[in-house]
Amino acid sequence: MRVGGVTAKGQRRIQFDFIVDGVRYRPTLVRLPTEASLRRAREQLKGIKERIRMGTFCFEDEFPNFRYLHKVIDPSQIRTCNQVFDQFIEHCEVRLNRNDLARITLASYRRILASVWRPELGDRLFLQVSHLVLNRIADANKRWSKKRYNNAISVLRSAFVFGYRNHPQQLNPALGLKCGRMARKDRPRPDPFRIQDAEALIAAIHADWGEAQGNYDEFRFFTGLRPSEQIALAVTDFDATRGTLSVNKARVDGFNQSTTKTRQDRLFELCPRALAVLERSSSCVSNCGVPGGSATAASSSWKTDRRFRILSIPAVVGGSH
Repeated sequence: MRVGGVTAKGQRRIQFDFIVDGVRYRPTLVRLPTEASLRRAREQLKGIKERIRMGTFCFEDEFPNFRYLHKVIDPSQIRTCNQVFDQFIEHCEVRLNRNDLARITLASYRRILASVWRPELGDRLFLQVSHLVLNRIADANKRWSKKRYNNAISVLRSAFVFGYRNHPQQLNPALGLKCGRMARKDRPRPDPFRIQDAEALIAAIHADWGEAQGNYDEFRFFTGLRPSEQIALAVTDFDATRGTLSVNKARVDGFNQSTTKTRQDRLFELCPRALAVLERSSSCVSNCGVPGGSATAASSSWKTDRRFRILSIPAVVGGSH
């Protein structure tokens, strides 16, 4: 007698009847088919169907002795690339919350997957993507620089390594994609400012954009701080007695980070010129710590260093004349 997808199979087994990914399965478990056992089996089947609906059902856990277990279709085998990419991003978000991944790195992953790989691979079955397909997509972008090509390949390989952890017995086709070798000639040569050029640029910024912006950039010239480090400085980071500055955090795209880009704290003594900037702007140094920042820089409108970057462009142009 079959009731709710559960039936007695002989005198020592109970058979379950359900569908996974369009395929009907009727596995059995060794149980005496008493009324109580059949009732518990119906409750178990209800849970199985719910887990199938939620995508968390594991056939091997429920029926480890099923004789055709090797033929069962694992739901992970019919995932699309979009589904794998979504799960990869969710994993990266967890890493971000554990301070194991930089926010800008996660943003880069999202951007590259969305602009390069999702349009080409999104609806394809993940396990059916071959190395030739990946290589064709990468080679189609002939105008990419070597650095941009490497970034795109690196993100894809990370996503595929994540997806193939569920299939260790299969070969990951993305591992065959090789990044371009960055030789010394591919890297821009350092082109430092001469002191005369620096003074001309600083003077132009002061003249065109005022004291706050001028002090900000002048302080950067004589400390070597990254923009994300300088915008995150607080008054307490400066030790006036010793003349030292502690750099131990950053602010990127409007979010505070507890570490710098290199994850290394620095404590260094300020040179006389940097100290002079602080003394000159001491009347308007705010808790945001930007020399010359005054109330404008301390207000909630200052989310990132992006405005400073934008403001500096006309000054650079003006200083070159």
